[in-house]
Amino acid sequence: MPAVGTRRSTSKHVASRQIGRPARVWLAARLLGALALLSVGAVHPTIGPLFLVNFAVATVLGVALLVPVDRWVGRWGGALVALAAAGGLGLAAGSLVLLTVAERRPLFGFREPGYDPAAIAASRGAEVATVILLGLYLAHLAGRAAARRRAGRQTATEQRYR
Repeated sequence: MPAVGTRRSTSKHVASRQIGRPARVWLAARLLGALALLSVGAVHPTIGPLFLVNFAVATVLGVALLVPVDRWVGRWGGALVALAAAGGLGLAAGSLVLLTVAERRPLFGFREPGYDPAAIAASRGAEVATVILLGLYLAHLAGRAAARRRAGRQTATEQRYR
């Protein structure tokens, strides 16, 4: 007999806890990736129009990943979040590549002279963090979608042979 004040753990309760933890991990990857993406835009000074575009796009995509778009929009919310994550990953990866090129030769009339190594390191760190975190989040979304498709095919096959 359980002691007073204790609660029995049902299998349903344990299963919901086990499902909840990984979901929080992926939500954390999404949110941390969004914050890293916002910092990708923030570390770019407004030297020219391309830097301003980088800042604006990073801000829009970062905010889209921070707010619960998937709950607000309904059916298409998950697709919009995935699109924002893919756009953020592409922006960060592109910024990383272009920073590397600009350190070696002029790019669109701009060359990174290396006068501020701390800013360059911050930019690189934000871009790498964004690529890793949003890449992991997108891999999770792709795996979840594949599992749903497999489950849907199994259900359709079972119904066909009943």
